[in-house]
Amino acid sequence: MIKAIHEVKFRRRRQGVTDYKKRLALVKSGLERVVVRKTNARILGQVIRYTEKGDIVSASANSDELAKKYGWPSRGNRPTAYLTGLMLAKKAKGTGELVLDIGITTPVSGAIPFVFAKGCIDGGMKLKGSFEIKEEVYNSTQTAKYAEQLKAKPDALKRQFGGYIAKNVQPESLPKLFNEVKEKILKSG
Repeated sequence: MIKAIHEVKFRRRRQGVTDYKKRLALVKSGLERVVVRKTNARILGQVIRYTEKGDIVSASANSDELAKKYGWPSRGNRPTAYLTGLMLAKKAKGTGELVLDIGITTPVSGAIPFVFAKGCIDGGMKLKGSFEIKEEVYNSTQTAKYAEQLKAKPDALKRQFGGYIAKNVQPESLPKLFNEVKEKILKSG
C-alpha cells in the first residue's frame, strides 16, 4: 500500500498572509511594487524592489505621519488612504513605472487599496493600470453629510464619530481639513 505524501505549505501561506502565486506574478513583471496594507487603525504603503537577497524598501509612508506632520486624524479609511498614497508619492521621487501590490485583499472598485493608488498617481507616480475613482469617494464629503444628519441625535453622533471628536476634529469640517492637508502634502515635495 502506497501512502500519499502530504506537502506542507509555506507558513505564511498556511496563515493566509501571502499568496505566493500573486507575488510571483508581480515580481516577474520586473517593476518595483507599491505595496499597500490596511490595519484597523492605519494605512501603510511602501515602494519595494525585489532582489535575490531580499526585498529593498526605497520609500515608505504610514498614516500616523499624517497626524504628526499635518494634523489629520489617522484612521483606516478612504480619506486617510488617499492622503497616505499622496505622501508616499512625494517621498518616492524619481521612480519609473510601478505595479500595485494589494496582497490578499479582494479587489473591489473604490476599495482602500485603489484609493491609495489614486493618491499615489495624483502625487506623480506612474502606476500600471487604471484607477478611476470619483473624488467624493475619498474627500470626506460623504462623512460630513452623514455627520450633519446625525446632529439631531447627539448620542449617535458621539458613538459614530467619537474618535474624531476626542481629537478636537468636528466631522462636518473634514472636507476642509482634507483639502488643507492635501495642499500641504503637495507643497512639501
